[in-house]
Amino acid sequence: MHQDTKKSYATSLILIGCLFFIFGFITWLNGTLIPFLKTACQLNIRQVSLVTFAFFISYFVMAIPSSAILRKTGFKNGMSLGLIIMACGCVMFIPAALQRSYPLFLTGLFVQGLGLSILQTASNPYVTIIGPIDSAAKRISMMGICNKAAGFLSPIVIGSILLSNLDTLDKSIKSTTDLAAKEAMLTELSGRIINPYIVLTIVLLLVAVMIRFSSLPNIRDEENDADKAIGVSDQRPLSSYTYLFLGAFAIFTYVGVEVLAGDYIINYGTYLHVPIEYAKYLTSLTLAFMVAGYFAGVFLTPRILSQEALLRIMIIISLVLIMGVLFTTGKTSILMLALLGFTHATMWPAIWPMSIKGLGRHTKTGSALLIMGISGGAIVPYIYGNLGVLYHGNLQLAFWIMIPCYLYMLMFATVGHRLGYKEPVKDSMA
Repeated sequence: MHQDTKKSYATSLILIGCLFFIFGFITWLNGTLIPFLKTACQLNIRQVSLVTFAFFISYFVMAIPSSAILRKTGFKNGMSLGLIIMACGCVMFIPAALQRSYPLFLTGLFVQGLGLSILQTASNPYVTIIGPIDSAAKRISMMGICNKAAGFLSPIVIGSILLSNLDTLDKSIKSTTDLAAKEAMLTELSGRIINPYIVLTIVLLLVAVMIRFSSLPNIRDEENDADKAIGVSDQRPLSSYTYLFLGAFAIFTYVGVEVLAGDYIINYGTYLHVPIEYAKYLTSLTLAFMVAGYFAGVFLTPRILSQEALLRIMIIISLVLIMGVLFTTGKTSILMLALLGFTHATMWPAIWPMSIKGLGRHTKTGSALLIMGISGGAIVPYIYGNLGVLYHGNLQLAFWIMIPCYLYMLMFATVGHRLGYKEPVKDSMA
């Protein structure tokens, strides 16, 4: 690799890493928003599960349109557009806070998710194809470190503002019989979110401009040119790539359990009587384990373990940990849930390239299908919230929903990723 090429490659990875940091910061704010909105808008567990539902269902809605948008705009302009849409979602929190309107908060989250879906559709295949496929898991792990490091910081930074003295305020709100005083306390609490989201809006717009005028190279459209680039003569229909569709559902189950472990652990901690002053750091604890897991993934693959082998090992460990969540109590149960961050870290970097390999001209469409799988972050937690109500508020028992998710991922990691896969056939003239 020439010196200029190496410099361009490194610059591209740094810029994309900054993007992953930014949308990681926003994505992992949901864990802080859940207890905040639960009190500010006076919600139960089923209602508050709509926070993650509104955010992640947008991936399902926008995944296919994102692919079409990127064909029009290219990767770089598409990333800028995604950031601008995210900024629009953030600014919607201002009127939502002033009116204390939960539907408007949800709309803002949905719009943020729309922008993120464009970013994900552009950035994930970009990271995959910018270098050798054998090291794709390592590059995705590096991006994951940026994403989860931001996720570690965001609950600490924003949580210190939104969740400060929330326990005391919540008790005062519940105990007061003066409706005017109660409304005043709720309005004060809701207003805490305005300044942080003004700052986030400004940052997103600045980064959108920076990306637009950066030297980030435009990768050739792999959907149109991949066959020519590698001499692939296989013209199979998309429906014949069974492993792609199985991989999309593996992404669905993975994101579902990741969101439960990261975004609902604060709420779970308060359910087990951990004061909010300490519980507000639990998402950061999960993300700290996740960052450690990403470093482990970078070290282990592909030199020591293949990404498939590491995925199987981490899924099995996850099954052991979730049994610990279900059958232990107090701080031990919370720690088992947080430790899932470590095992989860290596799953996305493995599932994504295993699902997208060998797609050739179908790569962009396949990427869009995988992005649709992120909607698992909407559906699985919503099922969890409904189970919590069904089990009369037992939020611990509701975590059993994670077991079938892990079992499905284990099937994909064992046999599913090979179903329908064929080694690319190259033209003799290539």
